[in-house]
Amino acid sequence: MKIMRKIIRIDEERCTGCGNCVIACAEGAIKIIDGKARVIADKYCDGLGACIGDCPEDALKIIEREADDFDEKAVEELLKHRKAAKEETKQPACGCPSAAVKIFHMAGTADACGCADKPFVQATGGKSALGHWPVQIKLVPPGAPFLKNADLVIAADCVPVAYPCFHTDFLKGKAVMIGCPKFDNAEEYVEKLSKVFQVSGIKSIISVVMEVPCCSALPIIVKKALARAGVEIPFKEVVVSTRGEILA
Repeated sequence: MKIMRKIIRIDEERCTGCGNCVIACAEGAIKIIDGKARVIADKYCDGLGACIGDCPEDALKIIEREADDFDEKAVEELLKHRKAAKEETKQPACGCPSAAVKIFHMAGTADACGCADKPFVQATGGKSALGHWPVQIKLVPPGAPFLKNADLVIAADCVPVAYPCFHTDFLKGKAVMIGCPKFDNAEEYVEKLSKVFQVSGIKSIISVVMEVPCCSALPIIVKKALARAGVEIPFKEVVVSTRGEILA
């Protein structure tokens, strides 16, 4: 039944599809579709506006209009269905070879290569500081041995392409997890990282993201995962420009 009530309106012209509002909506009413945030059905939106403060583009407003009444039971069914679907699609233990855990004993051996001064010239003498595999957030097991008592870098996957000395300046001596908050499932990231924080004894976290709006979701994901895990870990944010400069 349609009634006059408060509900979220999303300005598609302002929306960049960063996904912050998707994470903030506990009812699961918002989804990224064709690169834009959309309310999938009026009945899932309670109209309270918990998602508004997480939008960096001010694209969300509370308005009053005729809409289907908020259906709490439908929300419960939606969240239950999503949880079940997530369980069905989990990577089996014998699956993709890219998920096989490996530890490299060369960790921490990256050399200063001066590559920032020669971004289009292949560096000589530089060595990888990567100490383990896999690196994708979706593939790293929460209890992976390389995460135990580690300093952790959580980076947007564009960062190592844009920032020429990622290995020497950020990765050396640390564990790393990378991903894209725009194209991957933000709630899955929150769930995975919260489990990592609960079981691995992480000592510190550095979140390294690009200046583009969609990247702003990654630090929010980390903070939500910390809150869900109920732990306090020193946390630092770094923002990199598309030309490889540290902005903040």
